Amino acid sequence: MKRVLTALILAPLVLALVFLGPKWLIAIAVAAIAMLAGWEFLGLAEHCGAKPSRIAVVVAIAALFAGNFQWPDQTAIIFGLLSLGLLVYCTFRSPVERMLLDASTCIFGLCYAGLTLIAVPMLREEANGPSLVVFLLCVVWAGDIAALYSGRRWGQRKLAPTLSPNKTWVGSIGSVAGSLLVTAALFWLGALLAQWNFVKLSFADEVWWYWPLLAVVVNVAAQVGDLAESALKRSAGVKDSGDLLPGHGGMLDRIDALLLAAPVLWYAQVLR
Repeated sequence: MKRVLTALILAPLVLALVFLGPKWLIAIAVAAIAMLAGWEFLGLAEHCGAKPSRIAVVVAIAALFAGNFQWPDQTAIIFGLLSLGLLVYCTFRSPVERMLLDASTCIFGLCYAGLTLIAVPMLREEANGPSLVVFLLCVVWAGDIAALYSGRRWGQRKLAPTLSPNKTWVGSIGSVAGSLLVTAALFWLGALLAQWNFVKLSFADEVWWYWPLLAVVVNVAAQVGDLAESALKRSAGVKDSGDLLPGHGGMLDRIDALLLAAPVLWYAQVLR
């Protein structure tokens, strides 16, 4: 019930922000989520013996989003400079015997929680931005829900027992099916709203088969992202990354699928 109530409260707020929020507010909101996820990731790393500077990484994530907001074409350069800055910081802060572990953790935290989520505000600023972000969120959410219920009902054969013992092949296939169903619903809803001149949700700029194909690609990326975070938690010997969201665990637990799905969707649009 906690999981359902949390989703019912957060989902409408997120969708309202996607459609109505100005560019700066969306950048701040996503940056805050990335900073919380980065904080939780560094907490996992501490269980493995690292002692990274959480403040330094969180500040670097904030700087990455600020730089992307001001100079979106220079994001790769900004990320490189911030990574070098974290390397220098760890060189003089960490003990020599732990410097490699701390520096690697800090730089990977900047990439894992920061650089990946940069894709969300960048997608939002595309010509069909709100539609792309809603597509991303709905594909991930629907896939997660379908995997949960189909896996519990019919799942027997484990998908990756060493990484996530509860995930099954049936749940994985059900996740893809759920993403395809919500894509069809979005396609139909977009066409219906277009008749009422609501053009912020429209998928008519591509041939019809492009979106189901993209839904499968994004869904697979989301499942891999989920498994990757599960592997990180098992490596750290913890069940959840935190307890920020009732019924969902930590922020990292909630957005783990987006950390791969968002950049995959972004790069797919770039290639397209």
